[in-house]
Amino acid sequence: MDEPAEKSMAAESLKLYEAQFFSFTPQTCMLRIYSAFHDSLYDLMLVVESVFKRKLTPEGQEPPQELGVKMQECSQKLLQFLQGRFELLSSRMETLLVDNILSVPPNVLLPEDEPHVKYPQGAEELMRMERSLAELHQAYQAEVCAKQALLAELGEQREVQEHLDGILSWIGELRASGKQEGLVQDNFAALMETVRDLQDVKSKILKKSRE
Repeated sequence: MDEPAEKSMAAESLKLYEAQFFSFTPQTCMLRIYSAFHDSLYDLMLVVESVFKRKLTPEGQEPPQELGVKMQECSQKLLQFLQGRFELLSSRMETLLVDNILSVPPNVLLPEDEPHVKYPQGAEELMRMERSLAELHQAYQAEVCAKQALLAELGEQREVQEHLDGILSWIGELRASGKQEGLVQDNFAALMETVRDLQDVKSKILKKSRE
């Protein structure tokens, strides 16, 4: 027999679920009853011997030695008889208690076992949900990091755009000043080439910021 089967049979024989439900096993209950009966039985034998002694000897006298031995023998025989009868009754009593009184029906559950019935998916389903939740959390963190990086890049692009706008404004002012002061045509052509280059750079930055 394999180990899981042995454990299952051991759990069934020990009535572990009943032990959880009642806070004691049926076997423990019977052991306490058996122990209480024997304690009472020994006390009863002392009473029986005292009655024998009072009935068979004159008042105030000790019984003869032979009579005392005989009374002890009779008490022991009575004790053995009562013990034997009780053992027969206790086996029947234990069967009755285990099967009919101290047995938990299948439809009766401990409070901590009720969620397993409401949610029969069990531990595997719970682990799967926890893994899915962890994956979603990781994806969310990645999205947050990507958004923060994008915002930082957009901030840098705005600074570059503002700087380029300032340069273009300065060039415009310089162009107007050159017209007024009659600068030579070749210097003006070089200046316009610089303006076009800066405008191309600005266009590329704006295009990248929209992607």
